[in-house]
Amino acid sequence: MARSSSGIVAGLTAAAIAAVGFLGYQASATAPAHPPQAAAQEPAPAASPAAAGKQDPAKPVPVPEGSGTGVRVVYSVGQKRVWLVGDAAQQPQQQQQPKSFAVVPSTVHPKPGTYLVGSRSGSVTGSDGVPIEHVVRFATQEGVAVGFSARVDGTTPEPDPNKKTGGIRMARADGDAMWAFATISSKVVVVP
Repeated sequence: MARSSSGIVAGLTAAAIAAVGFLGYQASATAPAHPPQAAAQEPAPAASPAAAGKQDPAKPVPVPEGSGTGVRVVYSVGQKRVWLVGDAAQQPQQQQQPKSFAVVPSTVHPKPGTYLVGSRSGSVTGSDGVPIEHVVRFATQEGVAVGFSARVDGTTPEPDPNKKTGGIRMARADGDAMWAFATISSKVVVVP
């Protein structure tokens, strides 16, 4: 009995391999020699005067002047933006533009200056009652802890102006980058 069942298995395996080979041949025989190319795109229309003052998303936003040197997080309260500035000692060919992204400021703003990351939390409930993750705290202002975080639900609404909050909110992917970059004692430079 064992001999006949092994023969059946071998026969089925050979048939399956032959079927896969035939289907592969059939697919290659009917595929075009050169796949069609995408249609040429029209150039983007010139920016309107109203949009002229906005930052071009294709161009990197420069790190603010006077934000220090070396590895640091730069937070511009006025621009509502953060830069993760890497090691300036890298070889020039290895240097890349710092990662930069928009943030939603808290209602309590840290004063301009240099701070160090003092504590971090993987996930907690924010002072506004919302679950947040990747909390990187670096200052206390008006009795409120100030730090970067991302809402677990992925949204970034403006904070309630009637509440004192210190959470500088960002998209979850940006929160992941901040979490990896800004460890305990990392330098945070706040500029106007």
